[in-house]
Amino acid sequence: MTGKRVAGIRSAAVLGLAGIRLFNGAAGLLAPTLLIQRLDRDSEPNPAAVYAFRLFGIRTVLLGLDLLTSRGERLTQNLREGVLIHGSDTVTAAMLGLRGHLAPRTAALTTLISAVNTALAVTALTVDQEKT
Repeated sequence: MTGKRVAGIRSAAVLGLAGIRLFNGAAGLLAPTLLIQRLDRDSEPNPAAVYAFRLFGIRTVLLGLDLLTSRGERLTQNLREGVLIHGSDTVTAAMLGLRGHLAPRTAALTTLISAVNTALAVTALTVDQEKT
């Protein structure tokens, strides 16, 4: 692969991951009740769930901003951490679905979103390592 193409692939993966993080984080921070109702339509969101969505929402926004502002080794480290963060999210979503704690459609969607995030982090990290 040419250096320009490698840089383009990495940039697209980083921007895609940052965009997803910013969107999902903002949704968790600003509209936790809406997200909770999508996960569990049968009951009112409890305050602990709202708190958790806001907690992870701000975390996710900050992670997205960090991707957009980091360069060099710092960006590489953020991507390494992203593989662990999103890999963990993917496994958690899948396990919740397999154990019946989420509706099948919701489990599939949350697992897919987390898996895409993991794939974007892995892609950006792998492409970065190929150029060296």
